[in-house]
Amino acid sequence: MTIPTPDRYDALVIGAGISGMYMLHRLRELGMTSRVFEAGTDVGGTWYWNRYPGARFDSESWSYGYSFSKELLEEWEWSEHFAAQPETLRYLQYVADKFDFRRDIEFRSRVKSAHYDEAANEWEIELESGKRARARYLLTGVGPLSVPVMPNIPGKESFKGEAYHTGLWPHRPVDFAGKRVCIIGTGATGVQVIQEVAKTAAKLTIFQRTPNWCAPLNNSRIDAETQARLKKELPDILRGCLDKYAGFIHDADRRNTFDVSDEEREKFYEALYAGPGFGIWMANFRDTMIDERANAELSRFIAKKIRGRVQDQALAEKLIPKDHGFGTRRVPLETNYYEVYNQANVELVDIREMPIECITASGVRVGGRDYDCDILIYATGFDAVTGALDRIDVRGANGRVLKRQWADGPKTYLGMTAEGFPNFFAIGGPHNAANFCNIPRCLEVNVDWITDLLVHMRAHGYSKASPTAEAVDEWTTHVLEGSKRMLLTKVRSWFMGMNTNLEGKQQPKLVLYVNGLPTYRKKLAECVAGGYAGFVLE
Repeated sequence: MTIPTPDRYDALVIGAGISGMYMLHRLRELGMTSRVFEAGTDVGGTWYWNRYPGARFDSESWSYGYSFSKELLEEWEWSEHFAAQPETLRYLQYVADKFDFRRDIEFRSRVKSAHYDEAANEWEIELESGKRARARYLLTGVGPLSVPVMPNIPGKESFKGEAYHTGLWPHRPVDFAGKRVCIIGTGATGVQVIQEVAKTAAKLTIFQRTPNWCAPLNNSRIDAETQARLKKELPDILRGCLDKYAGFIHDADRRNTFDVSDEEREKFYEALYAGPGFGIWMANFRDTMIDERANAELSRFIAKKIRGRVQDQALAEKLIPKDHGFGTRRVPLETNYYEVYNQANVELVDIREMPIECITASGVRVGGRDYDCDILIYATGFDAVTGALDRIDVRGANGRVLKRQWADGPKTYLGMTAEGFPNFFAIGGPHNAANFCNIPRCLEVNVDWITDLLVHMRAHGYSKASPTAEAVDEWTTHVLEGSKRMLLTKVRSWFMGMNTNLEGKQQPKLVLYVNGLPTYRKKLAECVAGGYAGFVLE
């Protein structure tokens, strides 16, 4: 069999989501030939795959879009402060059309392997189709939550009804009206889809292993006056996000929890709870996520709110987390989520008390009881941050295997590069700010930094950039040391690279960068000021 000759480019990009499209834009500005490979049939990444009912922003829509084009900022208008998935996908498609991105993107092209050729100083990727391509630079925009995980429950293949994972939702409407629906999982996606399914399903059975602290989204439409103000202020708002801890419009209150009276503290919590978006998480007292006593005080307040919204108090207690404090896991934002449990057509099954035995032909069996359903939804999460890279056979110099190199936890420099992997850049990789961030704000920072490095290399005649072992060790130490004060490091979650359904991901291996976006930007600037200190440039 004849092996086809690889196509050659200056740069290869994996993924046509938010980061992949912006990376393509910057590469074009440099006059570099590039090709983007995307597994889906269109652009959008997360917003292409996650089409489940209820999927929407928890970042303010207008703080989420691209900032690189003044014309784009002026043209596009969001209809809601927290837009739903269809509108977000339309936005990303609009961007792709406006800048003619699709001509440099190959769809239905899942990358199987990426190997570095030392002699040629090139990366060669192979698609599942067998097609190959080569380039000096390899950039990955694969997304932190893009590999859906199914639970380890026997019998999944035996179910005779409709079955869907929220992260692989079909590109057609799914009708719940008059149907019996079972949902496994009450994380962020589970909370969103539960709210929608409960509106029309004849019977909704929710299987909850771990309750999560949820807070109101408090969404609304954007009126004409606000649209006009945003057109004027948005460039400054987006620049301001870069100075915030996680790239949102929200920033922590400078006071500590017990600096104020009980009455003032309660009033402050009430205002945040009634406000939109992540304010209750990101704009709370500065010690909320580092001091157990302060966190317990906020958790007490949220638990009181849950008890006030759920009529059955025994049921309310099942919905209140007992194993972690508010904000130490990803906080789902909701609209009448707790009120769903007051409906006669909704039942909660606590599978922590009695785990699921199996999936049957007609539904879910727990404790010898069968819960029959016509539609079964798995809201069981993702192999977070490293998962999308793990499923690609990435091999660097001397045959180094990236997955093996990171088996005991990620080891990077600046969260974007790895020792022994020259000219390889993970735009949203582990240990960079993008994974605990209003993600486009951080991704633009990363893409711009990579672009500046490529400009520097061209100007000085360099063709290879690789981080030193010392730089990787120092960065990994910086990441881990900075995380020790955070309460989230004491909790089992995808923040810590954990997933009970995946082999090798039962123990905590931090995948986030929790020192904040301003600190991260400062570290990037220090690297540049030092002549790209930490890199060997050849």
